[in-house]
Amino acid sequence: MSAVDTPVISTAEAPGFWRRLMRQRPSAFVALIFLGLLYASLPFADVIAPYASDTRSNDALFAPPQTIHIFHDGSFVGPYVYGYTSTVDLKTYQRNFTVDETKVQPLRFFCNGDAYDHWLFGKSTTHLVCPAEGSTFYLLGTDRLGRDIFSRIVYGARISLTIGLVGVALSFFLGCLLGGLAGYLGGWTDAGVLRVIELLRSLPELPLWLALSAALPATWSPVWVFFGITIILGLLDWPGLARAVRAKVLSLREEDYVTAAELIGASRVRILFRHMLPNFSGHLISSVTLAVPHMILGETALSFLGLGLRPPVTSWGVLLNEAQNIGAIELYPWLLTPLVPVVLVVLAFNVLGDGLRDAADPYAR
Repeated sequence: MSAVDTPVISTAEAPGFWRRLMRQRPSAFVALIFLGLLYASLPFADVIAPYASDTRSNDALFAPPQTIHIFHDGSFVGPYVYGYTSTVDLKTYQRNFTVDETKVQPLRFFCNGDAYDHWLFGKSTTHLVCPAEGSTFYLLGTDRLGRDIFSRIVYGARISLTIGLVGVALSFFLGCLLGGLAGYLGGWTDAGVLRVIELLRSLPELPLWLALSAALPATWSPVWVFFGITIILGLLDWPGLARAVRAKVLSLREEDYVTAAELIGASRVRILFRHMLPNFSGHLISSVTLAVPHMILGETALSFLGLGLRPPVTSWGVLLNEAQNIGAIELYPWLLTPLVPVVLVVLAFNVLGDGLRDAADPYAR
């Protein structure tokens, strides 16, 4: 080992990292598998969803969820759902749905359904699961336009989950760079970065998000709105990480290996990123995993308030925007089901962040 080699065990290369994670925090390992499967399914949302995100049915407005059954009258049928019988109340003009157990509708798998243009398969009509011919399959019910909520949740995951990764990448880069330079260089650089951090921290977060999101031109395409929201979330989320990185670098810059690297002429950027930052990789890993759900919640809140992503873009926040009417929630509680994946993903990231922080510690028992 040379005089300037950093005395740290890399998280990615440390033997026993995954063993420590499974032993100390099995719940974190389960969360990792859950999130891995979730992100791996995003490119295949078109295949997983039974319907296209914009497919409507005028005969199924606010249709309740259909439960999957296996046995009918004591006989094995396989996965199926019961059909609806709908009537219209002429006084309230409301369509009422009742389960008709005489309509047994077996589900089809790897079947033909709505057409879509997949990035890998090209134009296709293959879906993982489809309703029986001439029937319906609404696992989580439908919304006010007769669109399948489960299919829209699957499509919305692509936006809500990727916006977290892109936003965290931007905030992680700014936090490590500015916080590291402030702690290592000190002087006016440190003072300037701290003043910017204090300014951003002093501003109320939600009103600032609302103001910046409202400033996005209404004529922008959904793609540009997506990147605009991502940049806003990333630019406002870096101060916390920058302050933590600065404090750690301040304690490390007087270490012998840092002095040795300076004496042999190593650049300041190399000293910072090659020798200092790896010494607290556990904290960085934890910060990243805990920042992703913060980004997801930020996008969800903005879209729920109508100032984030807008239709025809589908995200979990856009879906929850449908549930703003208290009367609609009372009559159609399944409109709140997009809240379930938000809670599960945020909980999984929090559990994973705590587990990775402990497992990254080479001295953990």
